[in-house]
Amino acid sequence: MVNAGVMSGSGNLMDFLDEPFPDVGTYEDFHTIDWLREKSRDTDRHRKITSKSKESIWEFIKSLLDAWSGWVVMLLIGLLAGTLAGVIDLAVDWMTDLKEGVCLSAFWYSHEQCCWTSNETTFEDRDKCPLWQKWSELLVNQSEGASAYILNYLMYILWALLFAFLAVSLVRVFAPYACGSGIPEIKTILSGFIIRGYLGKWTLLIKTVTLVLVVSSGLSLGKEGPLVHVACCCGNFFSSLFSKYSKNEGKRREVLSAAAAAGVSVAFGAPIGGVLFSLEEVSYYFPLKTLWRSFFAALVAAFTLRSINPFGNSRLVLFYVEYHTPWYMAELFPFILLGVFGGLWGTLFIRCNIAWCRRRKTTRLGKYPVLEVIVVTAITAIIAYPNPYTRQSTSELISELFNDCGALESSQLCDYINDPNMTRPVDDIPDRPAGVGVYTAMWQLALALIFKIVVTIFTFGMKIPSGLFIPSMAVGAIAGRMVGIGVEQLAYHHHDWIIFRNWCRPGADCVTPGLYAMVGAAACLGGVTRMTVSLVVIMFELTGGLEYIVPLMAAAVTSKWVADAFGKEGIYEAHIHLNGYPFLDVKDEFTHRTLATDVMRPRRGEPPLSVLTQDSMTVEDVETLIKETDYNGFPVVVSRDSERLIGFAQRRELILAIKNARQRQEGIVSNSIMYFTEEPPELPANSPHPLKLRRILNLSPFTVTDHTPMETVVDIFRKLGLRQCLVTRSGRLLGIITKKDVLRHMAQMANQDPESIMFN
Repeated sequence: MVNAGVMSGSGNLMDFLDEPFPDVGTYEDFHTIDWLREKSRDTDRHRKITSKSKESIWEFIKSLLDAWSGWVVMLLIGLLAGTLAGVIDLAVDWMTDLKEGVCLSAFWYSHEQCCWTSNETTFEDRDKCPLWQKWSELLVNQSEGASAYILNYLMYILWALLFAFLAVSLVRVFAPYACGSGIPEIKTILSGFIIRGYLGKWTLLIKTVTLVLVVSSGLSLGKEGPLVHVACCCGNFFSSLFSKYSKNEGKRREVLSAAAAAGVSVAFGAPIGGVLFSLEEVSYYFPLKTLWRSFFAALVAAFTLRSINPFGNSRLVLFYVEYHTPWYMAELFPFILLGVFGGLWGTLFIRCNIAWCRRRKTTRLGKYPVLEVIVVTAITAIIAYPNPYTRQSTSELISELFNDCGALESSQLCDYINDPNMTRPVDDIPDRPAGVGVYTAMWQLALALIFKIVVTIFTFGMKIPSGLFIPSMAVGAIAGRMVGIGVEQLAYHHHDWIIFRNWCRPGADCVTPGLYAMVGAAACLGGVTRMTVSLVVIMFELTGGLEYIVPLMAAAVTSKWVADAFGKEGIYEAHIHLNGYPFLDVKDEFTHRTLATDVMRPRRGEPPLSVLTQDSMTVEDVETLIKETDYNGFPVVVSRDSERLIGFAQRRELILAIKNARQRQEGIVSNSIMYFTEEPPELPANSPHPLKLRRILNLSPFTVTDHTPMETVVDIFRKLGLRQCLVTRSGRLLGIITKKDVLRHMAQMANQDPESIMFN
């Protein structure tokens, strides 16, 4: 018998959920988003706006604003990311020089800026000007001698320690998420995982400030990876201003993909490389619309950085080079050898760094992050100062290694023995025998190479912002320059050998050592990150060396092949696994012959699946079920006997719906019947108001049969970004497979600990 009073008196009350209520559709921290649901919600929103736009001029204007909001967000991201990158570059220049001395005319000038304004600087001594004083000159009025050297040495170490201590303290107190490179977490977030606060305003502010401090402290790290995190924080901030993005996690991730492109664009001055980096390395879902918007954001960011002109050379690129000789086919052999070195270095670095980071996580070492940073900074500063190649900033070092030796170069690396009878144009200097300076530079570079290899392993992963691009490039550039000088001297002294005879005549400029440094840098960066296409594009945008694409491609591909032979994971994937983020890598292959029934829960011997029935459970029953379990959602069936599947209800939305109903609808009590059908069930005359929850029910949950191969299931999870999928047989519910079940199963099949994938 249907309770007529309930029906007529509260028909409108029972449908109150047809209006959305606050927080519905949002996700809890450390949960995965439902990509399909987000996509369908955006389609509904778009359909509604389109139909309303025909009603009035105002609605039409609103629809235009909605359509343009994406481009506005990209413009804002580009402007802010470019500005922050320019400010960071200028501040790093000044603070790096502050460790060695100070400008008397204006203390905020770096060494270079200070000497620009001086009228007493000569070309030979361009680094010396009266306005710039080293600490020994300022404090004890001595520029030479043992006491001056020791004082400068101490000041260098003290400044480095101060910068590092400030950085780690700020990160620890204000924004713990500001540490590391940020790219592993960005990849995980873009794959649909929620980490609240990771892209917040505090993280943006602290990461920007501490990035300047740690790079200036002289630690073996770069600012390029963290700049991607900074740009994504900008993207998150601006997307929260537009409801189109703030209320849809799927759409928000499209903005973040474009922001990552803007980050690489300003980090390297490589807008096209940035778009390709976002596509190849960090993005999980990258529709064509996002490609255009990424391109626009990268363009605006690069334009903004160029306007600020932080490098003072009116160029966007970090290491602009101009080589005057082509490369020859015979040189491909040393280029490929550099690729092999890059692959081996990448493998060594990943294994050692992950082992050290795992030790940090599992031992008492992890409890003293400030002490660890101080100790590593002290060791780095003490060892780095005596060697001129490790004392200077890593970016300056790479720039010097990339440079070709022109007639005006004053670097030790260009100390060749000149032929007094040489009359040639300035640009085309022939290969010459190495002088004392080159031999000194070679052993100093060899020591710098060993130092960089060892110290980078211990630096990456500490509780400070730390990028990996620049240290990896430095290792490769040092090795490449040494190989280049070796080949150059070999060609000079043995030009009659068969390999040199065809292209290297005496008195010709055959070998460019700077090119070898560039190829070595690409090889080592490729070995560590496993990038290929975006890496080559970034390298030629970074240096302006478009003619040298083939050597760069050869080295990048070789380094990837060699590194992949020892393990498929790049450094970012390795850190994702170390931290246990639920990340399904598109590059991983699943070749095992298991079925959905082998992976689904409940397994044999486990209690039956927790389900909701469509019209026979009370509010109290559902609240008890929610309290006793921690599942993210519950399948809804016709009845416990039939187990016929109706749909799927999310835990969070059930909680919110019941809470809202108790507050806004009269007569909802603990023994009110909850129903998910269109019509209410037949109830006794004196029963309380029933509660209709059809609106929160997903009527088309993704289902597979129990005999679906796991290879197909894994593919479905990857390509559709599912949270869970239900297993049925002839319409009857058998079990459920969640993303974590898939990850556990993949770990098990790879003989790894299945619990290692749980987020910690």
